[in-house]
Amino acid sequence: MSQMTDSSLTISTPGKNAFKLMLCLAAALLLTYLLRSPAFTVSQDYVIFLLFFSVGLWLTEAIPPFAVALFIMAFLFFALGNPRFNPQPQDASKYVQTFSSSIIWLLLGGFFLAEAMTKTGIDSELLKLSLKLSGSRPRTILFALMITTLVASMFLSNTATTAMVIAAIMPLLNHLGNKPFAKALLTGIPLAAAVGGMGTIIGSPTNAIAAGALENVGITISFLKWMMVGVPLALVLILLSWRLLCKFYIPDNSSIAIEFLQENEQEPLPGQKRNRRIVMVIFAITVLLWTTSSLHQLSVSAVSAIPLVFLTMTGILNASDMRKLPWDTLMLVSGGLSLGLALQHTGMLEYFAAGITESGFSTVLLYFIFAFSAMLFSNVMSNTATSTILIPLGIYLMPAEAERIAVIIGLAASTALLLPVSTPPNAIAYSTGLLKQKDFLPGGLLMGIIGPLLIVLSVMLLLR
Repeated sequence: MSQMTDSSLTISTPGKNAFKLMLCLAAALLLTYLLRSPAFTVSQDYVIFLLFFSVGLWLTEAIPPFAVALFIMAFLFFALGNPRFNPQPQDASKYVQTFSSSIIWLLLGGFFLAEAMTKTGIDSELLKLSLKLSGSRPRTILFALMITTLVASMFLSNTATTAMVIAAIMPLLNHLGNKPFAKALLTGIPLAAAVGGMGTIIGSPTNAIAAGALENVGITISFLKWMMVGVPLALVLILLSWRLLCKFYIPDNSSIAIEFLQENEQEPLPGQKRNRRIVMVIFAITVLLWTTSSLHQLSVSAVSAIPLVFLTMTGILNASDMRKLPWDTLMLVSGGLSLGLALQHTGMLEYFAAGITESGFSTVLLYFIFAFSAMLFSNVMSNTATSTILIPLGIYLMPAEAERIAVIIGLAASTALLLPVSTPPNAIAYSTGLLKQKDFLPGGLLMGIIGPLLIVLSVMLLLR
């Protein structure tokens, strides 16, 4: 499950951050002055300034991404809803109520399941099983690890999944040293984590933003419907990526020693087997109900109550586990939904869309423009921030194709893997010291070029 909010990956001094913040503020004020229309209302002036300021903060990481989201909600509430600041105040409560959105509850259900699987050791057992089944051939080992990472990332944070898998194979990586196979593993695992996040609505915050934006315009995309597009796409991309990495890094497929698998194996603690069974039952029931919502008419957010209630009632998750959940991701998604609502309700989307409409681009060409824009922007800024800006614009521009364009942008934002800083999983792999920046190029270029193309084609073929 894609998570782009790990601010610890960027280290900078308070003085440098203050300078970045002031630079973003100055740039936002200047752009607002230069680009605003004389016909803008005060609310529109506020929102266009907020858009530029937020993008600047997300680009420079002057403050953590989730803090930008909180600022968005606070700014909208006070600037648009307070008569002291706005001569035509509006009901701004909707901009702070996005934290109770059904998409937030859906993500929270996924986070509960992920935390329970990690706490009971189910995730590491899945990894050990896949490695034992893969044999000792490098290409098979790489494929097994990528598939395991892909499946886990559909329901777990891609950052946590990458960290878990890399930690589990560190003995092998240390043994390999600077050999090409080590590079194949370290670039293939974060790539598989990003691709896996495409598979489900809860797989990536960008997916959740797409579903939330569609919900705001009265369109509901089911859990199963998303999987019908995301899972086949993920499998195709993972096969192409695996073949590419084998070609680049594993010319010799001779067997290697994998004795490290038997090291440090421990028996489950008392009660752990019972807890694992409970978690697996809850997981199976939840996913089954998520994928069959059209049959029982329960919304996917309502089904999320199952892991929330039963994982805490059984004592598998306690108060300390609650504090470990990625609340910053929920805040980031909530703030993104608030900014999207503001752009829509103040008419700013209409203003931006008018300029694109005059260009006369066809619908299919716009699909590709938005897909590649999402990929390019996500390589230099948070993919969640990119989706927050592009998805509402795409929906407004093509209301008849709202579902398709939202899914295209949400998925394409996960194809940004060109740089070590493009995504936290890349940064985790880079931090091992076994990779150089150029090592991300093969997989990053494949995902950045082929990824958006396949996403557009898959959505046009499978999403009707």
